[in-house]
Amino acid sequence: MEPMLISEGSSRRGALTDLALELGQKSAGFRRSLPESLLTSLADLVRSMNCYYSNLIEGHDTHPIDIERALKGDYSKDTKKRDLQLEAKAHITVQQWIDSGSLNGRAITADAIREIHKRFCEQLPEDLLWVEHPETKEKIEVIPGEYRDLDVVVGRHIPVSAPAVPRFLKRFEEVYSKLGKTETIIAAAAAHHRFAWIHPFLDGNGRVARLMSHATLLEAFDTGGVWSIARGLARNVDAYKGHLTACDLPRRNDLDGRGHLSEETLTDFTTFFLTTCIDQVTFMERLMQPDRLRTRILLWTEEEIRLGKLPHKSGAILEAALYRGEIPRAETPAIFEASERSSSRFVSSLLERGVLTSESTRAPLRLAFPAALASRWMPGLFPEKTG
Repeated sequence: MEPMLISEGSSRRGALTDLALELGQKSAGFRRSLPESLLTSLADLVRSMNCYYSNLIEGHDTHPIDIERALKGDYSKDTKKRDLQLEAKAHITVQQWIDSGSLNGRAITADAIREIHKRFCEQLPEDLLWVEHPETKEKIEVIPGEYRDLDVVVGRHIPVSAPAVPRFLKRFEEVYSKLGKTETIIAAAAAHHRFAWIHPFLDGNGRVARLMSHATLLEAFDTGGVWSIARGLARNVDAYKGHLTACDLPRRNDLDGRGHLSEETLTDFTTFFLTTCIDQVTFMERLMQPDRLRTRILLWTEEEIRLGKLPHKSGAILEAALYRGEIPRAETPAIFEASERSSSRFVSSLLERGVLTSESTRAPLRLAFPAALASRWMPGLFPEKTG
């Protein structure tokens, strides 16, 4: 499994440090630019986006609109679609647990990895908890949180033998869980690959790897969960999988590090990983530019008002929520220029549409980002739903 880190003597070490610092600055700047009250709403949408793209990498296409429906208990009558909705809901539940800080300080540990797998798999429907043995074709049950007890082949890669998994994960934890902040960021890609290389579970390794990386970056940058690498990996899935495969290769020559595996390919993947992160922060930053976001929201709102689907002055309250963050309910009559009763009715209609949210019937109102409106409010975040 060595090398597990890019050596200090690598000729590309300086460039990687620069990328890590650039990512840190961009991530911090983006988070600071958002009102605190928008962080929760945006993180909710990003969670659905992250789930969508992570599952898409595995060949499971469950659109965020269907994910949003599943979170509200609205499931498809089609068994396969329902199973995928439940899978997506499981992913989001685990990420919400991660986003709450549950893995802070221990994201890259064997216990955390097993807990991520356990929490995810425990919520999966029965049909998604079985894999087929490649040779005997018999069905084998995936046990949540349990390491595989048989040897496997993944493409051309032969992961470590089943009895060796705990020993390799112990070494994995020793190396990656005690690094400084900058080194943790640089090593995130290496940890991502080496986890996949060990392949500790019968199934679910890809999702666990991406959730582990999400938890690592969440803590390292205090991102608030408002951006995610998963979209970038899915949009460049061939390059992503190509880098993972290349990192399986043995050392090429005496200039290619000192371990058994290639340091050069690990450096290439690290560059790709950090660059992809920077691209995603930049993308989210552009989407959330207040004036442009305001224009998109108000254009949609005006159309809905003309169609009689939203009350007059809806744009004013959404604009206020965007710029101020929270709107006390007592101020809504003045914004709507209506009576208290009418104002309450108007607020209810906006809550039903999912464009406003509130923690209780008396709590302040906050702007929400429903997946159904993402194509209008947040274009490019994920593909439009066509069916």
